[in-house]
Amino acid sequence: GLAPCLPEEGQVNTSGPRLLLTTPHPASSSSAAMDRTVSALLLSLLLLLQSYGVCGAPPQPRGTLCRTKPTDLVFIIDSSRSVRPHEFEKIKVFMSQVIEGLDVGPNATRVGVINYASAVKNEFSLKTYQTKAELLQAVRRIEPLSTGTMTGLAIQFAISRAFSDSEGARVRSPNFNKVAIVVTDGRPQDGVQDVSARARAAGIEIFAIGVGRVDMHTLRQIASQPLDDHVDYVESYSVIEKLTHKFQEAFCVVSDLCATGDHDCEHICVSTPGAYKCACKEGFTLNSDGKTCSACSGGSGSALDLVFLIDGSKSVRPENFELVKKFINQIVDSLEVSERQAQVGLVQYSSSVRQEFPLGQFKNKKDIKAAVKKMAYMEKGTMTGQALKYLIDSSFSIINGARPGVPKVGIVFTDGRSQDYITDAAKKAKDLGFRMFAVGVGNAVEDELREIASEPVAEHYFYTADFRTISKIGKKLQMKICIEEDPCECKSIVKFQTKVEDLINSLQR
Repeated sequence: GLAPCLPEEGQVNTSGPRLLLTTPHPASSSSAAMDRTVSALLLSLLLLLQSYGVCGAPPQPRGTLCRTKPTDLVFIIDSSRSVRPHEFEKIKVFMSQVIEGLDVGPNATRVGVINYASAVKNEFSLKTYQTKAELLQAVRRIEPLSTGTMTGLAIQFAISRAFSDSEGARVRSPNFNKVAIVVTDGRPQDGVQDVSARARAAGIEIFAIGVGRVDMHTLRQIASQPLDDHVDYVESYSVIEKLTHKFQEAFCVVSDLCATGDHDCEHICVSTPGAYKCACKEGFTLNSDGKTCSACSGGSGSALDLVFLIDGSKSVRPENFELVKKFINQIVDSLEVSERQAQVGLVQYSSSVRQEFPLGQFKNKKDIKAAVKKMAYMEKGTMTGQALKYLIDSSFSIINGARPGVPKVGIVFTDGRSQDYITDAAKKAKDLGFRMFAVGVGNAVEDELREIASEPVAEHYFYTADFRTISKIGKKLQMKICIEEDPCECKSIVKFQTKVEDLINSLQR
């Protein structure tokens, strides 16, 4: 399978989540460097906290977080007349950024590029270049052909020539991936179904990327199964760069389960070769389940008022809305719900705002989860500003179950640009002391997420490209809500934070 990952400190790879729909927010080398710095800093802080004691021994050093499995990768790019010159430059940027995240070399990943329109041009073969620098220079030199759209012919060329031994492809083996990434913005002038089936039968994994007015039926005929993982759509070439995160993640092989969060440890995860074990901080003992730690004697966790603000607009789609409901219920499972501990409220918004249930209405997890499951999908617009105002005026009001002096946490999910003004409401929520987390999915606008998020913004806003791969959020969510020095005072909040990653990861599984 394709495992999610985090980049090693100093590594070029800026792997991230898969993409369904995107909005313009071109990645730059400076922002990528900042992301790596923030990730490294957060992880360093956690390791520093953990070093106070793991049953008398410090945590093991991290292993390699992310490397790419040896792959024969061929880009098949549409440069027909509908692709304007400046748009073709965006395709080249996308290819370059994917290449940046690969381990390139004769014994690692080899890259070839097929350029097609009415005819097919082999820009360079898998055997042509053996270094990343050479590949990037070669990509910059590619020019558009600007004629018709013979997608089937290009895929046939990939089978018969690009993935042949003579062009540098390796013998089919479990140790190597064979991957083709097809980028097109139109309807092909030839058939693609049969030739794509032959390519897949030959062991080639095909990703189909559609842009603008592309024929989605054609993409599904081209792509490998499961289609949800292999078909992507962007509205224009100006936002295709965000797809680089998906493919950097897709080619990533994970070797450190602790660092990626694929574990159930409540306090500290200690890496072992191909596995892990759990340990506790000084003053805590490991419970019989080998995962959780016995915390403050007699403590049962502090109070927490948590409200989910869920985007129910039509772009979310019913299947994704069900994933969000499942995610909410898994988080509820991790909380200590009672009148004196955690309370949960739920609000859905689209063109209007609807309170599904207020804080304190349900006194136990079972009732909360049942109410979440019954939540009906609104399927209209995206009035995020109106929803934030409702959160301030109603959700966290005493009349709706909020408790004075209890920490207030809001988690906002959105998958698109707000159709109304959010600045004033977002600022007021933070001014009132609410801890606001902003989670953007797919077509969400990152500037809006930053406006919603509490300070420090980098630790409170998260973007993932696809509802199925929200696991990236879990990797960034460290114990940031809790501000108390004594863990007894905020046990339920800490528990919430430490469990979120595992809960999201379970969705993917």
